[in-house]
Amino acid sequence: MNHQKIIAIIPARGGSKRIPRKNIRPFAGLPMIAHSIKAAQEAGCFDHIIVSTDDDEIAAIARDLGADVPFIRPAELADDHAGTQVVVAHGINWALAQGWTLGPLCCLYATAPFVRPQDLLAGLALLEQGHQDFAFSATTFDYSPYRGFLKAGQGVAMLFPEHFPTRSQDLPEVLHDAGQFYWGRPAAWLAEQRLFSAKASPLLLPSHRVQDIDTLEDWRRAELMWQLLLQEESNT
Repeated sequence: MNHQKIIAIIPARGGSKRIPRKNIRPFAGLPMIAHSIKAAQEAGCFDHIIVSTDDDEIAAIARDLGADVPFIRPAELADDHAGTQVVVAHGINWALAQGWTLGPLCCLYATAPFVRPQDLLAGLALLEQGHQDFAFSATTFDYSPYRGFLKAGQGVAMLFPEHFPTRSQDLPEVLHDAGQFYWGRPAAWLAEQRLFSAKASPLLLPSHRVQDIDTLEDWRRAELMWQLLLQEESNT
């Protein structure tokens, strides 16, 4: 029986617009993508850590960091409209064409500096212990979306006006994607099944280790969080 390879695919296109070159922009003294590659290496569960990129500079940096870049992603999968699942499916199809037998596959984002090796391992265990198709990192909202509102002319309109009199502690706990990693079974990735469904289990992370990085303000907040986490670790 062929060994089932466990692989990580790190999508890292070169054309990010809101933060130019964000996948290799220095963060805490290293190219941003280095933090994800390092966490995957330290997790010790991957047969291959593959960076999927359309960019020669990102490819060179990823190889220097010890990741594999066995193909250059085609341009049609590197624009603003290419979703995560089709990029992962492209990587899976490449691996299958090599004759690999695949086990669980992890999509790990390149802009996840707070991802930890133990979280990747916990996500894999969560996927394998049940009959789910996906397991992914998630966290709680800092403020309940049930109390959210939108601008309406010069005023506001609540999204859920029926909850205006409801105490915050009586509202359901709502989770959101932590934007770090997604474990999935190859067949589910190839079928482009919904990531957020009854067939996906969330691995809860503390909110102080979660920061989506899409804007320069996000980047600055992540830098401040990094400094606070370093201080916390030095005090323990």
